[in-house]
Amino acid sequence: MLRVICLFLLLIAISGCSSFKPWVKPYERGQLADPIMAFDRDPVATKYLLHVYEAREAARGAEGGSGGGCGCG
Repeated sequence: MLRVICLFLLLIAISGCSSFKPWVKPYERGQLADPIMAFDRDPVATKYLLHVYEAREAARGAEGGSGGGCGCG
């Protein structure tokens, strides 16, 4: 009985992965590049705030930038 249940669960798990189709159609992908879909409203301000964070924390390279604790860079 246990063997039948394991086989049944295995078949369900395998069949769940076989018919995966992307839910975004190729003609809908342009809408995903719309600026309204961005995580931040102002990318320039976000970049500036990351620069200030790096300068204050002296986290050179932590966010991919360069510079030291002096704010130059």
